[in-house]
Amino acid sequence: MKLTKKLGINTICTHIGEVEDKQFKGSISPIYLSSSYAFDGVDKKRYPRYFNTPNQEALCKKISALEKTENALIFGSGMAAISTTLLAFLKQGDHVILQQTLYGGTYNLVVEEFGKFGIEYSFTKSLSITDFENEIKNNTKVIFIETPSNPLLKITDMQAVSKLAKEKGIVTMIDNTFASPINQTPVDFGIDIIIHSATKYMGGHSDILAGAVAASNIHIKQIWNKAKNLGGSLSDFTVWMLERSIKTMNLRVKKQSKNALRMAKYLLKNNNVNNVYYPGLKTHLDYNLAKKQMNYFGGMLSFELKDNIDAMAFQNNLQLIKPSMSLAGIESTMLSPAKTSHALLSKEERAKQGISDSLIRFSVGIEEVEDLIADIEQAIEKCK
Repeated sequence: MKLTKKLGINTICTHIGEVEDKQFKGSISPIYLSSSYAFDGVDKKRYPRYFNTPNQEALCKKISALEKTENALIFGSGMAAISTTLLAFLKQGDHVILQQTLYGGTYNLVVEEFGKFGIEYSFTKSLSITDFENEIKNNTKVIFIETPSNPLLKITDMQAVSKLAKEKGIVTMIDNTFASPINQTPVDFGIDIIIHSATKYMGGHSDILAGAVAASNIHIKQIWNKAKNLGGSLSDFTVWMLERSIKTMNLRVKKQSKNALRMAKYLLKNNNVNNVYYPGLKTHLDYNLAKKQMNYFGGMLSFELKDNIDAMAFQNNLQLIKPSMSLAGIESTMLSPAKTSHALLSKEERAKQGISDSLIRFSVGIEEVEDLIADIEQAIEKCK
């Protein structure tokens, strides 16, 4: 780990966590697809469900280097990473605090499943540190945040949350998917456990499903003890694809972040748009906090069209930007959170989070901004 601190981000993405091809000296990691390894006379008993195949272990080194943590684990999906990590630190009678605005899958996990385990939970009324403090109970064990949040790009003060939690002996967790390790490293602000849907910016090509958790050795061991029983491991072919994808993550995410800032500024001036949500805009309520916490402002934004323009008709008229599920691929995509990521929430629950039926989430890709603008304008014209 000493060496990685001296390396630049592109070098870490490219070289840390490679599997050395000792037989043929290939320039990329070989894939070890075996699901069965020797148990006698070996340094460790390897088994895919134990998260310790050669490719799995190597990839974890890359992710921990990027997040500046001691260790990491990879999972079959982002939700496998989130559910396993939460359940590793919560048991019957414990209490968890979650911020007001969260990814719909996380929200559903908590409200639909935690009661069955006897785990108490509460959501903050806002993202102010006072609201987090007000929710703390004697049995509070975890504070879970997501910043920037999905889909309204709200920003949570990581340092303030961490300080509060440490004073109370509470473990902090963050969903860092929207930012990626390129745009922010939560450990720098005192957050204990960093979680990713690696499907998104780490994968970056809309062709794999994966999750990741980065933390200290002590915390990772606790998560591993739960993970080996829940079985959310990742196939080694997908591990290999993810390691390959992370090699270009810095290049992709920087371009996407620069494009997103330009698109947000364009939409802000567009007379057919009511609201734009992007932390890189000076009009964003959390702009100064985002500037403090983030290297760039990310490739995600959301916006609402004027009331006379139907959100779905607009998306269906796009020719270049894809109306598509998920996010963070090199191609630009849009979706309606009310119909996708937050569809399982009731209309009232969505309203509490500020998610209207007209809200569109925009994952900005690496295309030329001029082409994206032209596509949006032609789609709007067809809806008038």
